[in-house]
Amino acid sequence: MTTYKDIGVEKVGHVGTIEIRRPPLNFFDISLINQIADALEEFDRDIEIRSSVLSAQGKAFCAGANFGDPARQAQEAQEAEKKGDPADNLGPINHLYLQAVRIFRAKKPIVAAVQGAAIGGGLGLAVSADFRVTCPEARFSANFTKLGFHPGFGLTVTLPELIGKNNAELMFYTSRRVTGEEAYKWGLANELVPQDQVKAAAMKLAGEIAECSPLGLVSTRATMRAGLADRVMAATNHELAEQTRLRATEDFKEGVKATEERRTANFKGR
Repeated sequence: MTTYKDIGVEKVGHVGTIEIRRPPLNFFDISLINQIADALEEFDRDIEIRSSVLSAQGKAFCAGANFGDPARQAQEAQEAEKKGDPADNLGPINHLYLQAVRIFRAKKPIVAAVQGAAIGGGLGLAVSADFRVTCPEARFSANFTKLGFHPGFGLTVTLPELIGKNNAELMFYTSRRVTGEEAYKWGLANELVPQDQVKAAAMKLAGEIAECSPLGLVSTRATMRAGLADRVMAATNHELAEQTRLRATEDFKEGVKATEERRTANFKGR
């Protein structure tokens, strides 16, 4: 297994594991998403691995992008541009969510162990998995509109397909935090277990999957997710255009500031 900067990667029997190691909130950026995509591609090349588990250290699964640290985001974007890969293979999507398309192109089933908050792009990361195991303490939120922003990570495609259009609209328009119990009831999570059992339950589910024929798994998953990565890429193009436009507004600056100060934003519509 390759050694990565911000994730731990292991192989347990026929299950590959990826653990995000940026506690306590596990904010994501281009670098982190790129590492996860690289690890999944490594799993795809390993004939012994049949499924994977994506988990995280700390109290949050992934609290989304750290909008309070624009300097770091700019640095990550510059580094990604210098590499030129895989951007050249995915078209003109010069964006934080670029690597999401690579994650959706992974060939083997992924189980996300969501032990805490999955917020914004962190929700997008959790939804990119085939299944989610969670707990009552977890929170799921598409909090983009509360920031004066537009959803990203392909969530405008993936979330409605998972929980229905109207429930997705409810999450988008309110930016509310959905509890683990609500997520399970809506189908946003597949299993609800005590918090200290989330990763073990995810490993058990991935192990059950891994007992099946590897060729049959890859073939069936390709059928079930046919065109999904392309739909995500198309959505990300639109999401990027809207996010770029809204990032320049006074409301976005106010939304980020209000979130940092833990107060209700005073939006002006400009």
